[in-house]
Amino acid sequence: MSDHYYQAHVFVCQNERPAGHERGCCNSKGATKLRNYMKVRAKELGIPMTRINTAGCLDRCELGPVMVIYPEGTWYRYETMEDIDAILDDHLVGGQVVERLQLSPDQ
Repeated sequence: MSDHYYQAHVFVCQNERPAGHERGCCNSKGATKLRNYMKVRAKELGIPMTRINTAGCLDRCELGPVMVIYPEGTWYRYETMEDIDAILDDHLVGGQVVERLQLSPDQ
């Protein structure tokens, strides 16, 4: 048993910019639908001590949609429900980074 309230905290960008904005935004790329799916699947899988939160702008708009998982500070770009499943299964359940979706610090 951990001495923390949550073992993992997932911040999923839901920022919305005006249509045509030069940086784009995660929300226009399906972030809300995929965040909602992630919340439902995490509950269905019974992933313990994990909180999936809506976040404002995470400032990686051009790469979106993006999320960051703490305490590791692992950043992901995702596009599909299959990507979300991989993050849930491999990272949050299995403790392994999903390298094909991971963002590097210089991106």
